[in-house]
Order: sequence, then structure tokens, then C-alpha cells
Amino acid sequence: MIAAQSLGIQFGGEYLFRDVSFLISSGERIGLIGANGAGKTTLMRALIGRQQPDDGRISASRHATIGYLPQEGIVLSDVSVRDEVMKAFGEVVEMERQIEEMSAEIGRRSDETGTPGFDALMNDLGELQHRFEAMNGFAATGEVEKVLMGLGFQPEDLDRPCREFSGGWQMRIELAKLLLRRPDLLMLDEPTNHLDIESLTWLEGYLQRYEGSILLISHDRAFLDAITNKIFELAMQRLTVYTGNYSRYLEERQARREQQQAAYENQQKEIAETERFIERFRYKATKASQVQSRVKALERMERLSPVEAEVSSVHFRFPPAPRSGRVVVETQGVHKHYGDHHVLRGIDFVLERGEKVAFLGRNGEGKTTFSRIMAGLEPYEGEVQVGYNVTIGYFAQHQAEDLDPKRTVLETLDAVATGDIRQNLRTLLGAFLFQGEDVFKRVGVLSGGEKSRLALAKLLLQPTNLMVLDEPTNHLDMASKEVLKQALIDYDGALVVVSHDRDFLNGIVGKCVEFREGGIREYLGGIEDYLRRHRTGTINEVFADPGRSGADGRAAQPKVQPPKGAEAVDGVSARERKRLEAEQRNRRYAATKELKKKLARVEEMVAKLEEEKGEREEEAARPETYGNPEQARRVQARLAELERELARRYDEWGRTAAEIEQVEQGL
Repeated sequence: MIAAQSLGIQFGGEYLFRDVSFLISSGERIGLIGANGAGKTTLMRALIGRQQPDDGRISASRHATIGYLPQEGIVLSDVSVRDEVMKAFGEVVEMERQIEEMSAEIGRRSDETGTPGFDALMNDLGELQHRFEAMNGFAATGEVEKVLMGLGFQPEDLDRPCREFSGGWQMRIELAKLLLRRPDLLMLDEPTNHLDIESLTWLEGYLQRYEGSILLISHDRAFLDAITNKIFELAMQRLTVYTGNYSRYLEERQARREQQQAAYENQQKEIAETERFIERFRYKATKASQVQSRVKALERMERLSPVEAEVSSVHFRFPPAPRSGRVVVETQGVHKHYGDHHVLRGIDFVLERGEKVAFLGRNGEGKTTFSRIMAGLEPYEGEVQVGYNVTIGYFAQHQAEDLDPKRTVLETLDAVATGDIRQNLRTLLGAFLFQGEDVFKRVGVLSGGEKSRLALAKLLLQPTNLMVLDEPTNHLDMASKEVLKQALIDYDGALVVVSHDRDFLNGIVGKCVEFREGGIREYLGGIEDYLRRHRTGTINEVFADPGRSGADGRAAQPKVQPPKGAEAVDGVSARERKRLEAEQRNRRYAATKELKKKLARVEEMVAKLEEEKGEREEEAARPETYGNPEQARRVQARLAELERELARRYDEWGRTAAEIEQVEQGL
């Protein structure tokens, strides 16, 4: 599909990578990994022609289509979200318009039946309808809504202008368009950065069913494990290929490192023995030829390099947390609204000493807002009580703005470090991707990501007994995340972390708090326990009959039957047969068009009813519900209504599907 041969790209006079060769074949799912700055994004841009390589060349199949989602920089038009995403079906939309125009033209010219011009028009319409059906044109609108809902949009969002959404949500819109275009090669650069856990889980399932090839940059280990079957590692200016997902890559890489280190050590022994022989017999005439032979052998020897220490081998511990009271923070009836938009409605929450909690939920549901309220950084209505002797450390991306631009990276940490850790500041900075001379850079010249990493490292050096972290891993690579994760596991204070990185959260938190519709739900257990309770399928899972659904999850269209009796006509010309087939397709399209649209609407309604049913069942199981007889009756009454409505919709779906089949068989 696409191949790179001896690629090399320079930046600032030095090679990011060189002599890189690989082949991406049909159906492969590849994770492109490496430290920040290794050149992953640059390589992707080269593959789509946005970056010209200094060396080598790129070849692609003539008819292969490539879709690319960058990390940032998407600016969309002022049209509605729905209309913007429908651009992914540009050809289908245009075909539907042409079909309607041609059908109307045929109706106006019905008295010309049998003329060459009329027959040609009928043939053209038949071919167009055939292509429209083959491209699943009837389901386009439903597909758009399904993908947008999966990526976190609400029904009321679909008709809002794209410009009203933040950059992160506009990236989701662009991602939806890419998914619906279904290119042969889908290239995604950190697609999970702007997704919450629900949307991320949906995207993971969608990509697992994706029929094309995928090239993915991500620092989310769980996401890579679920999707990839091959890993491209960019490191030390070279690309190394590993078979398997990310976990398999780690095993194989460790084995290769051990082999490399063993080979290096054996070579060092051989060199030492050779040098001892040369030194011992250098001045003996009888050994002169042997000495010269070994000197030349040493000169010709290709020296191996030792295995470099990995960042993940760095161990860091927080300063001991000052002793606090049992209750660290307690909130009662906390409300927060922006104008008419109520983000939080009467939140009651208690965090105890040493407790580690993940704040989860869709973007915009109030996770960050409540975190800032707990940290004393956001006005609110209600009551927040901070416990005895509680000291709070808070991190969010904007914390970088508080750094002194005149200090160096090293001076910034040295100003807050105390005790023995001051002797290891450069090691700690290395774990946060500040290598070599980087530690002497002024803060004012750092990028936004570098400032965020420095602000996080600074926070970790300050003694606190409550740490509130809002998306702390956004600018960290795999190894740096592992250093931070281990430190948080060992941290003896209370922790609140807002994150969508499942692998990072796994092993750290013992409670999950889900934010939804202004309220919260608390779940004891780690992130895996939470996900097991909330795991759902695609929006059309209720209809996941192998006979009806394609591999991509879309509802399969009924198979087109050959025109009834067409083969039984003796003596008809090929032209006449083609005309009859075209008429048959036209009748079938006209007879089933509205029925198929109705079927798609029923499927969407069933999916929404099933979702609400699940939510009401969860509500019924909560102690505050069954402990309140009036509330319990209300929830059970709604559940009964949903059961009746679902039964009615299932019947409607069955009747409509049967009606479509009956109509097609009768034509």
C-alpha cells in the first residue's frame, strides 16, 4: 500500500532519523512509538506529502486513499456539525441529488417510453441507483449520527455551528469525517488527547472493526494494545519493527536489549583479552606477527554500544505527606453554573486521608470545575470544608503560566527542592524529558508542553497531603508516565486525578467518581472495575445479527435480487435486458426508499431507549433510590414505560424489515 525507502529528515542541521525503510500492507494496524521529539509526527507528515524528506523516497499504491488526523490545527467552517460531517459522504449526497433529479425527469418524459433517449436515461438512473445502494447510501445520515454520538456529541449539538466548539471538539468533528470516509490507510496522531474515557472506549471498538490499515501515534498503552498488531519504534535516529501489540513489543524489546548487552559485554571481554596479549608480547620478536595481527583485528572490529539506561528505571518518591485529619475535603450541596448552564447541581462528596480517586466522565460534565473548587481556585455555591492541616497541591495545564520565565529549568526545581532530592534534580528532570543542556534553558523559551512538564515536576517536589492533578500525562511519553505512575502509587497523601488514560490510572486509584448531568456517582474499585460495569457495544448492538451487520458495524442492506423473470425472456437483446434491469432497480429504489429510512430511524430510537433503560436500572440499584419509596416507585414506573416502548419499537422494526423484504420479493 505504502512504502518508505531509506528515508532521512533533518531538523536544525541534525538528523531526526535516517535510513528508515518500511512497508505498510493492507489490513495492518501499526503503532508508531518513540520518545517526544523522535520524529513520529514528522514521519507521518512525510507519508502524506506535507514534509519533504532530505533522503530516500516514498511510494504508494496508485489507488490507495489516505486519511490523516493531526494533533492540532484543525479549523472548520461555520456550517452545522451534521452538515460538516456529511461532507464525508460527498459522493453519496451528490448521487442522491442526481437520482432525485433523474427520477423527476423520467416522470416528466413518461410518454417517451421506448425511445432511445428515454432508454439511455433509464440506464443511467439504474447504474446510479446500483452504485448508491452499493455505497450504503440509505444509511449515511444514520451513520453520521452514530459516529458523532460515539465521539461524545449530544443530539442538540448536531445542528450547532462548528465554530461554537472548542479546538478539542473540532478535532472530534474532523475525526468523525475521517472515520466515515473509510480511507485505505487511516493515520491518527494522538487521537485520544481530546477524548474522555467513554468516547475513547467507543473509538477503540470502532477501530478494532475497521477494515483498512491504521498507523497510530499514541502514548496510551491500553489503546495501543487493543488496536495494533505491529509496532514501529523510532529511537536513536532509526526505526525498528516489532510484531505484535505494545505489550508484546515490550517483551521482545527487553529480550533484544538483554541480547545486545550480553553481546557488548562479551565483546568487551574479547577486547580486554586481546589488549592484554598485545601488551604482554609487544616486544617479543617471536610473537611480532601475532601481535600485529591482533592489533589490526582490533582496528577492524565494529565496536558495539552498551544498552542505555531507560527513563523508566528512574525512581522518584514524593516528600512525606504532612499528617492531616481523617477527612481531607468535604463538600455539601455544591452548585456551579455559567449563566443558564448548570454544570454541578448539589454535589455532596467526602475525600478521606490517603484516599486515591479518579474523576471520570464526558468532557464538559464538570470534572475540572469540581477539581478547581476543591483546590480553592473556583467560586461556587454551597459548602466546602478543608480538613485539619491539609495542604493542597494542584496541577493543570495552565499552571505553566505561573513559572518564572527568567529562571532556568534547573533553577526552577532547585528553588523548591529540599533534602537529599536536591542531589538528584537532573535525574528527575531527565524523567520529565529534560536531557543534557535542556536543564539550562530559560523557562521563557520553552514550548507549552515543556512548561507543563516542568510545572508538574515542580509540584511533585513540594510536600502536600492532597494532590489534585488535571490531565497530568498529556505531554509525557510512555517512560515518563511510568515514573509518575510509580511515584503516585507510593504517595501517602490523598489524590484526585482527572485523566482518560486507563493504563495510567490502573493500579493508582481505589475509587472512581463519574460526573454526569450535574451529579456524581461513586464506584468503589479501580478503573478496570469501573470499565467492566460500563462496557457497552456499538449503537446498533441490539441488531448485531451476523446476517444483518457488516464487519464495520453498519446495518447491512438487503441483498439486491436479480430482476424477476429477466432471464426467462427469449430473444431479447442485451440492450433490452439492460433496460428491464434498470427499470427494476428504479422500482425497487422508489418502493423501499422511505421504508429503509424508517428502519434506520427505528434502530436509532431503540439504541436510545436501551441506553436510558440501562441508566434507570443503575438508578434503581442505588441505596438512595430503594431507600426512598417515592423515588423507587417513580424509577420503576419509568422502567415499565421503557419496556413497553422497547417492545413496541422491536415490533415496528420487525414489521418494517419484513415489509421491505416483501416489497423486494414482489418486484
